Amino acid sequence: MNTNLRIGLAQINSTVGDLFGNCEKIKEYLSRAVKLGVDIVSFPELAVTGYPPEDLLHKQKFVRDNLAALKEIAVGTKGLTAIVGFVDKGKNGLYNAAAIISEGKIKGVYHKMLLPNYGVFDERRYFQAGDKPLVFRIGKVVFGVNICEDVWHMCGPTVSQAKAGAGIIFNINASPFSAGKVKEREEIVKKQARLNKVFLAYNNLVGAQDELVFDGQSMVVGSQGKVIARAEAFKEDLLVLDLNVPETKLNNAKKAVVVQSALPLKDKKSIENKIVKTLDYVPEVYKALVLGLSDYVCKNGFKKVVIGLSGGIDSGIVAALAKEALGKDNVVGVFMPSRYSSGDSRQDAVQLADNLGIKFLDIPIEDVYKTYLLILEPHFAGRNPNIAEENLQARIRGNILMALSNKFGWLVLTTGNKSEMSTGYATLYGDMAGGFAVIKDVPKTLVYKLAAYINTNSNVIPQRMITKEPTAELKPNQKDSDTLPKYEELDPILKAYVEEDKELEKIVNLGFDREVVSKVLLMVDNSEYKRRQSPPGIKITPKAFGRDRRMPITNRYRG
Repeated sequence: MNTNLRIGLAQINSTVGDLFGNCEKIKEYLSRAVKLGVDIVSFPELAVTGYPPEDLLHKQKFVRDNLAALKEIAVGTKGLTAIVGFVDKGKNGLYNAAAIISEGKIKGVYHKMLLPNYGVFDERRYFQAGDKPLVFRIGKVVFGVNICEDVWHMCGPTVSQAKAGAGIIFNINASPFSAGKVKEREEIVKKQARLNKVFLAYNNLVGAQDELVFDGQSMVVGSQGKVIARAEAFKEDLLVLDLNVPETKLNNAKKAVVVQSALPLKDKKSIENKIVKTLDYVPEVYKALVLGLSDYVCKNGFKKVVIGLSGGIDSGIVAALAKEALGKDNVVGVFMPSRYSSGDSRQDAVQLADNLGIKFLDIPIEDVYKTYLLILEPHFAGRNPNIAEENLQARIRGNILMALSNKFGWLVLTTGNKSEMSTGYATLYGDMAGGFAVIKDVPKTLVYKLAAYINTNSNVIPQRMITKEPTAELKPNQKDSDTLPKYEELDPILKAYVEEDKELEKIVNLGFDREVVSKVLLMVDNSEYKRRQSPPGIKITPKAFGRDRRMPITNRYRG
């Protein structure tokens, strides 16, 4: 016998610490689910607190307030069963938990059993591990509930819950985005569903929190391992579908607990399953950057951003992303030419601003630069010009942008990419000065792909920005290639060293020149102190600087 079970996956955008706002959003989606005749609706991991709450969890009142919010949410569960992520408090500490709520009452609580402690995750710092793979019953349907990491392991609670009789398992998540991760995630869920012969409803958080972006893309996979429904990417969504779930008997699986729900299943008209297509690599990264920027600006109370426009491709990409994320009226571009700025750079900066429809300011720095040189002249006497004179220009520009920020409340967006951040090809308190580094985790070669993607519908990025050789324009005839290998060679070396932790010999064996590799690796190692002082930026690769890659500044090991 089978039961027609209508489920809902409420893919919402929670904000860390906004207990009231998150509570109201959950209640709103509960109301929508009731109107749609949903029997069971799930919400993402730690939906009440937002993810990750980090050291807010050390505040006892925060934990108590989150528990109070859960009780308020329970009131809205008349007419359906809800699965809600929250922080639970037990005798031995805190738990990353899911409440199963029905008819206004908390029927049971599942504690996350497998706590990730790698990459961006630090859950063992805060949480105790659960030890009970609970199952629940609604009508004649037995279902399991687990959380994020629990489903990534083939010997985890999913197996126990299936053995206990669960015909469907709800896995609630806050799985951060990195490019291509959705395919890896999907394969894991398919394998679990197929091996355990269960429906698997995978509900993922959407939105951004500091460096992290959560892409949503929640899915439901059938017992044969096929995706039968998928939610939107990078958008809030309520994915509703009907499943013909087997009516199963409970087995005496070890540590399995049953919570009975008396809620009767409703007769309802069938609905069509929604399957949203997954995105290709570059569009996926683009949407992640737009969402990450939008949420960072708005959730932190800013309205407008300001960007230094150099006439180069990096600042052009950041401006285009800002316009998409915030609207043209909330973006200001500032061109700050020095004696080394070319006429082409000015034309391209003006053209870009015109194409985007953003406000444009032209603030020359030559007089300020002359004053600096005059003040320093007696102290620099007898020494040839070098990087000191070059970086003065970048720091003057940084000061101007920060002055505009202080005066008007605009958030400064920096424009450095991952290739520059890796090698230290950026100026502390200059082009690194700002509040948010949008493309901090975007390699230079990917910057060009993003420009091509942005220009597919309209030529927003001036073509010369894309085709001209990259230059910082801090001295005559300067090119990035004077200091760095060509980006087509540099980026694969950086990926091998920074993201894949390959040693020098293994990178050389990939076909790169030993001297070039040695130089690049030394630049990366020597630039850790700079990266530690840089603003946060959006994670889009499997291993980003900061949360993912944590290296000591004082470090004499060179391999």
